[in-house]
Amino acid sequence: MKKLLLLTTALPLFAVAQNNSLKIDAAKRTEAITQKVIDWRRDFHQHPELGNQEVRTAGIIAKHLQALGLEVKTGVAKTGVVAVLKGGKPGPVVALRADMDGLPVTERVKLPFASKVRTTYNGQEVGTMHACGHDSHVAILMGVAEVLTGLKKDLAGTVKFIFQPAEEGAPVGEEGGAELMVKEGVLENPKVEVIFGLHINSQTPVGQITYKPGGTMAAVNDMKITVTGRQAHGAYPWSSIDPIVVSAQIVNNLQTIVSRNLNVTENPGVVTIGSIQGGVRSNIIPEKVEMLGTVRNFTKEDEAMFIERIKTIATKTAEAGGAKAEVQIPYSAHYPVTFNDLALTEKMLPTLQYTAGADNVKLKPPVTGAEDFSFYQEKVPGLFFFLGAMPKGQDPLKAPSHHTPDFFIDESSFNLGVKALCNLTLDYMGTKKK
Repeated sequence: MKKLLLLTTALPLFAVAQNNSLKIDAAKRTEAITQKVIDWRRDFHQHPELGNQEVRTAGIIAKHLQALGLEVKTGVAKTGVVAVLKGGKPGPVVALRADMDGLPVTERVKLPFASKVRTTYNGQEVGTMHACGHDSHVAILMGVAEVLTGLKKDLAGTVKFIFQPAEEGAPVGEEGGAELMVKEGVLENPKVEVIFGLHINSQTPVGQITYKPGGTMAAVNDMKITVTGRQAHGAYPWSSIDPIVVSAQIVNNLQTIVSRNLNVTENPGVVTIGSIQGGVRSNIIPEKVEMLGTVRNFTKEDEAMFIERIKTIATKTAEAGGAKAEVQIPYSAHYPVTFNDLALTEKMLPTLQYTAGADNVKLKPPVTGAEDFSFYQEKVPGLFFFLGAMPKGQDPLKAPSHHTPDFFIDESSFNLGVKALCNLTLDYMGTKKK
């Protein structure tokens, strides 16, 4: 392992040196637009839009990119925006991606730009919030586009800026997100060679970057389990086949997959039931119960094993209770493993260390959250890393997590985010020079 680390740190010093003046110029340009990036983020934060509905967000992005003189295409994968910057010198095509959608979460943070937006999600009126930081991703990439456009004549290649809708999932019955963007040819014309992306993190200290080679975020399948029994009066349970009792047994039995079937010394895995719906009165045993859940894995082998075990456990447990269980997996969504290309990660690690300082770039364990950035990585080598945005002095265990009403980030992190994406682009192009 020590040998690998030594190789990794020494490998691209020549690339860092030859691009040093460009990176210094990029850093100066980044400082000049820092407040602009913050202002963009605050505007997007105040006006969040759910997946496949990011019309206002996309309009602001497109207007900015057009003003920079880039080739801009709108309406990609519903509401996505893609722009192309052709450098003054020949070289590879590097793609940079930001996701645009908010979440059905009601904000509790007391900010002057807090979201008060309400909309409809799955037939229910809900609050809407950028509770995962996609507003910051958009603002950062808009800043990167401005900085790199200013370096256009010295760019040895082409940059494709991808502003993607519906990372959190498209509405039920719709396509969306990275999978649809890939299907519509976002990695072609010009053909992308590598792709970089970042995700802000509210529980990593500001100023830090974390990364993991290989499987960094889990593959995800959602599932729906429908248990059907026989309805009866609650006073006479012997007349029923109780789907609630059977469902409770299924939930408990599913936990044995991780504890007894998964080799936890190799990879983590998760089976979670997040919703159970059944019955309308205290004294009526219902006929049917519906459960929704999520499954997370880091290898195709584990994923296949989990799916087989879930189906077997659910159907056989129901059968033992005289009921029937139908398992739909995936129910509406599937993301592959977010896999950082090993060679690309090794090559670009010194760039991250140069940008943030070696002590501020840390290896992290795999994350059981999921990211549809993985669809791009199935087609081209990609590197996805995390940008710390937790205020200094805060306890990571107590900092509000993503997808919660209290989610909060330190905007001073944006400067590092812009510099990191710029430097990755410049150094990758530099390593490709003949």
